[in-house]
Amino acid sequence: MTVSVLVVDDSGFFRKRLTEILNASGNIKVVGAATNGREAVDMADKLRPDVITMDYEMPIMDGISAVKEIMNRRPTPVLMFSSLTYEGARVTLDALEAGAVDFLPKNFEEIARDNSQLQRILRERILDVARSRPGARPAPAVPSTPPPAQPARPQTRPAPPQPTPAERRAGAEVEPQRPSRKAPARNFAVVGIGTSTGGPIALQRVLTRLPGRFPAPIVLVQHMPASFTPAFADRLNKLCQIEVRQAEDGDMLKPGLALLAPGGKQMMIENKGPHGRVRILPGDERLTYKPCVDVTFGSLARSFPGKTLGIILTGMGADGKEGCRMMKQSGSVVWSQDEKSSVIYGMPMAVAKAGLSDEILTLEDIGPRMVEGVC
Repeated sequence: MTVSVLVVDDSGFFRKRLTEILNASGNIKVVGAATNGREAVDMADKLRPDVITMDYEMPIMDGISAVKEIMNRRPTPVLMFSSLTYEGARVTLDALEAGAVDFLPKNFEEIARDNSQLQRILRERILDVARSRPGARPAPAVPSTPPPAQPARPQTRPAPPQPTPAERRAGAEVEPQRPSRKAPARNFAVVGIGTSTGGPIALQRVLTRLPGRFPAPIVLVQHMPASFTPAFADRLNKLCQIEVRQAEDGDMLKPGLALLAPGGKQMMIENKGPHGRVRILPGDERLTYKPCVDVTFGSLARSFPGKTLGIILTGMGADGKEGCRMMKQSGSVVWSQDEKSSVIYGMPMAVAKAGLSDEILTLEDIGPRMVEGVC
């Protein structure tokens, strides 16, 4: 099946270059090109593409405004192109909150060493975005008051997931979702959360439900470039009652503090100090993800055996599965997000299909369940 794409950018050179690369892929076809956000909205209605690539800074209507209108009129997976700067990160996070699925650097030299690698990266990202579920994304909420003292009970028996169209075409079998087995509250030493595509908004939804005096330290691993994680940590810190900041080497874990792994590096946790200590290491070129959920979760399993709560949220691929396996082998607990509320049901599906999930929860239930289940 050919994936149809609408390219939106005010640069004629960029539109032409991106169109050439995508059309050369064989299973992707550019069906239209728009020069501003207003054209994009109109062409999205007319052409009904499978994916839209979107620039931010354009005349008449900018990319964020266009994404919002497209999501209101006909939700369509959107891949943003952005600059790898703090300001570019801020704008991209706004676009993700508006409904965009994922992003890539606009400077192709920043994502590929040669043309063949560039074509592969762009093709894979377009196909992955085409399989996303833009309708699964909940409207962001910024709490103006503390969360209720008695959070609503989570739905413990979510509906079984159905195969996506791509999985049906491929003949893939999706293991029926097991009902959640709600366990009593435990005194966890640390909570680890790993995520990728769809993660910025998912983390926002989870962390804004936590009280400022949340009783356990939290470590966060989000697949994200190095220039984006400082802006993302700042954004979460402004929205949440807990403290959120980018982790630095030597940081000590403490209750009510969430530390975000810096992009381009690896974060490991040592059992030193009253609650644990962070080690930040260079990104190993042999690892696909920098930061990598498996690396951080593996260190949690070794440092706090039987005392860690690991949570896997929406994301492409299977990063986190082996780290969760190590956690389970050490006696710790693993939760995963359900398919219906995931933008991309890749990472949580890998954990669930491996039989590693103690509870499978909707995105809306994870924050309240953390408050309820962590002493």
